[in-house]
Amino acid sequence: MNGYEASILVSAGANTSGGTERSHRMQDDLAVIGSGAAAFAAAIAARTKGRSVVMVERDTVGGTCVNTGCVPSKALLAAAEARHVSLDGRFPGIRVTPFGVDLPRLIDAERDLVGALRAEKYTGLAAEYGWDILRGMATFSTDGPDPVLHVDLADGGTRKVVAEHYLIATGSAPWAPPIDGLAEAGYLTSTTAMELDALPASMIVIGGNAVGLEQAQLWNRLGVDVTVVEARDRPAPFEEPEVSAVIEEAFTREGIRVISGATITRTGRDRAGYRLALTGADGQPGEVRAEQLLVATGRRPVTAGLNLAAVGVKTGSRGEVTVDEHLRTGNPRIWAAGDVTGHPQFVYVAGAQGTLVADNAFDDAKRTLDYHHLPRVTFTSPAIASAGLTEAQAVEQGYACECRVLPLEHVPRALVNRDTHGLIKLVADHDTGRLLGAHVIAEGAGDVIATAVHALANDMTVQQMADLWCPYLTMAEGIKLAAQTFTRDVSKLSCCAS
Repeated sequence: MNGYEASILVSAGANTSGGTERSHRMQDDLAVIGSGAAAFAAAIAARTKGRSVVMVERDTVGGTCVNTGCVPSKALLAAAEARHVSLDGRFPGIRVTPFGVDLPRLIDAERDLVGALRAEKYTGLAAEYGWDILRGMATFSTDGPDPVLHVDLADGGTRKVVAEHYLIATGSAPWAPPIDGLAEAGYLTSTTAMELDALPASMIVIGGNAVGLEQAQLWNRLGVDVTVVEARDRPAPFEEPEVSAVIEEAFTREGIRVISGATITRTGRDRAGYRLALTGADGQPGEVRAEQLLVATGRRPVTAGLNLAAVGVKTGSRGEVTVDEHLRTGNPRIWAAGDVTGHPQFVYVAGAQGTLVADNAFDDAKRTLDYHHLPRVTFTSPAIASAGLTEAQAVEQGYACECRVLPLEHVPRALVNRDTHGLIKLVADHDTGRLLGAHVIAEGAGDVIATAVHALANDMTVQQMADLWCPYLTMAEGIKLAAQTFTRDVSKLSCCAS
């Protein structure tokens, strides 16, 4: 639901007959607005229960992740990584001639990948499971006491959709702060940046959280001079301070300038490019210039135009749909799932919530989700991954914390990779030894954190983690070694035995 234009109408089942009568009243078990992860998870779960489904999508089927988020950005990050590794001189005796970047060809390959995944994992699945996807704009209204959907179809005409239950799964869209002159100057987002047909010489990235950091390193590794401007006092501001220090050092080493604690007072654009007037952390004014400007300051739920108030659905200060712990809105027949709820904006959260809605709506399961061991990953290099509480969060919740930080120089896999830039930090309850949080910045951190997720989900202690089997010469071994630091000096262990 992010502004893409596509002429797509999938008729996959008999739930909503086509025909020429566009005002025909239909009856389904579940009507879904949106077609991303939450929408598809709910639809698949409902069809598995033998329930009929109709889905409404105003733009491109598949939602943010496959179309404009995870898949295309990580594909380009992988390409940028390949170029970077050829240049970093990490391994003595290996010499590679630097290679250039054909951006149009790179973008075309990314679009081919996205198109194939969309066909295989979205439109193809809808046909296989047997539900219709209507392309158009959906608006709630009432028919007596009952909610109904009016769909203005993209190819003309309208549909009235009546269902036993409705799911709002319209996702989120990039949001820009109200900076003086920004709207007039124009800017790129993480979505529109992937539509560039030529590499700019330089780029400013506003925002030093996950998306901003990924975009900054992506374009820098493709040969663009990048500056990151972050309003908070450090990049990756919601991670552990030790993690922020490592990623800032990594960026500096690669030639990416990071300006933290900055307040942007005005944005302008002239024939030479963009200029940002800002006040630094020291209170002194300054200016940054670049050919392109990319804004990565977060996303906001997409709810405009749905007429939610008419059916008793409330929204919060950022437009998020207000739901209870079961994901039901103020209207008992209307549910919400995914980014539109304001909950953690991860595709795996959206998918889990979509399935939960189907269970609660049709089986009265009263299921809830436990987020205490929810992982998150930033796909920079080194990658950042976390699960559970930070040290500050644990203290705020009243725990007496005991923490350990293991530099990667003590992890054999990092040594043979000749890349020891990073660390692993574990946060534990001093009284019980139970793991409260794990934080990793390393190559492959997203895979490493899975070990900590299982430990958190099962309330394991750091001693239990230290005693687990772990294959040698893997990055995941770093979690075991970090757990061992609570009781021993790992620098005095043999590299092949613990």
